[in-house]
Amino acid sequence: MLKLSRFLRPYRLEVGLVLVLTFAQTMSSLYLPKLMSHIVDIGILQGDVAYIVRIGAWMFAVTLLGGLAAVAASYCAARAMAGFGQGLRLRLFAHVERFTPHEFERWGTSSLIVRTTNDVMQVQQLVSMLLRMMVMAPLMALGGILLAVTTDARLSLVLVVLLPVMGLAIYLVMGRGLSLFQVLQSKVDRLNLVLRENLTGARVIRSFGRTPYELGRFDTANRELTDTSVQVFQLMATMMPLVMLIMNLATLVVVWFGGAQINSGTLQIGRLMAFIQYVTQIMFAVMMVSMMFFMIPRGQASARRIVEVLTLEPEILDPDAPRRARAGEGGVVEFRNVSFRYPGAEEPALSGVSFSSGPGETTAVIGGTGSGKSTLLNLIPRFFDVVEGSVLVDGVDVRDLTQKELRARIGYVPQRAVLFSGSVLENVRYGDEAASETAVRHALDVAQATEFIDDLDGGILAEVAQGGANLSGGQRQRLAIARALVRRAGIYLFDDSFSALDYRTDARLRLALRGELGPATILVVAQRVNTIVDADRILVLDDGRLVGAGTHQELLATCPVYQEIVASQASSGAIA
Repeated sequence: MLKLSRFLRPYRLEVGLVLVLTFAQTMSSLYLPKLMSHIVDIGILQGDVAYIVRIGAWMFAVTLLGGLAAVAASYCAARAMAGFGQGLRLRLFAHVERFTPHEFERWGTSSLIVRTTNDVMQVQQLVSMLLRMMVMAPLMALGGILLAVTTDARLSLVLVVLLPVMGLAIYLVMGRGLSLFQVLQSKVDRLNLVLRENLTGARVIRSFGRTPYELGRFDTANRELTDTSVQVFQLMATMMPLVMLIMNLATLVVVWFGGAQINSGTLQIGRLMAFIQYVTQIMFAVMMVSMMFFMIPRGQASARRIVEVLTLEPEILDPDAPRRARAGEGGVVEFRNVSFRYPGAEEPALSGVSFSSGPGETTAVIGGTGSGKSTLLNLIPRFFDVVEGSVLVDGVDVRDLTQKELRARIGYVPQRAVLFSGSVLENVRYGDEAASETAVRHALDVAQATEFIDDLDGGILAEVAQGGANLSGGQRQRLAIARALVRRAGIYLFDDSFSALDYRTDARLRLALRGELGPATILVVAQRVNTIVDADRILVLDDGRLVGAGTHQELLATCPVYQEIVASQASSGAIA
């Protein structure tokens, strides 16, 4: 919790006001029983109407001030907590955005979503309660005990028995609940994971007839969360009647012994009434503390989960002293004896890869499944860092450039075309938010997307569903290509970005790209030989090793792996 307290610093004024106003509210609550005892013992018993009116007016003023303080404290606490939650969520999101793919996998997307939403809310509620209760509960308990003793010392001996009894009851109930809150959050994670997998994989689930199985998975996760929640709520439900029972017993004991003292003439009625209120306030303070005991474990569990994410230092960091790429270079990409291994993998994904590609050149990468094609491409924008060797862009190791400068030089089209909810125009402008509508339309023309865009209701302003669910695979790929083109970068990376296109559209697109991206450095990962047959250089990967490099004709004559790829596609009709 202390590690997260820095997110309250911008709201120091509001926090200070909450503490002061809560103090004022508590003091007014402690002062009212004393005034009431005066009205009963002096005003009513002596028949002094003027005294009753005067003290009653004073009680009204104190009550009004206490109420205003309570309202103002709630307002300031709400402002502070809203800002605290906003800042914490923003910090979490910004931090997670820097993670590499395998850092995402450490907890999973669903868990990160829960930590950013549900866990932040739990911590927010805990901090809000602590701000109010950390002043109110101790002050009311200590003030109530002090005033009860000054009201009647002998009757205060009742508290010596009642407070330990209540403390023991709370301890026994809470002993079971402390471990349940961590389990509860993990069950929320599990339910969110199952739900997310079902929503994103709905088509696969239906096509394989696995809906009953997935309903069973969800039912199991839902039931486990429900069972844990029931245990938590049962404990909370047990606490309240237990505390109320002890409070009522305390009142009964006070009235019993207090009545005896009134009969003997050693205690006045008003003082007994004030004492009963002080005992009630003390018990109420203890009850507030018990509620805090319920909130603190769950809030601490959520805080630990948030801190786990915030304290994970991303592997990809900007250098302390960044360099600038050489002036006059137009997008030279060079691999020098590059090797890379995924964390936990037994074998390297790439081993000793070296090549160079410059402006105006198209370098294609081909190979079997798992040969390291996409890995090679992902090392250029520094989604991963090499284990050995170096990747250079315009003569500078990518690890010596800031990520912002490096990626500003690159137009990237991922293997899986990812689109965002919004219009077609907004999705294409994701590559360059300052792009004019004319530039966007030109990029769509080059990407061979204008034809289907014009058929959409609204054209370039047509809405794209989340993930591009209302578009086909080929349409999504063409929009992703247009998004990269509008960036006007010096380096373009196409990671198997033509796989969903028919041969005719593929050919037209490659022809348009050749005219559009002439001065740029182009690297293309492809599965189909047709897509790369005209490349200036083709790199052939096999089990992470570069086993061939040259033009299509050169590789046909010298590279057995390439010959095998061409032969397999020719026999299957994949080469037109």
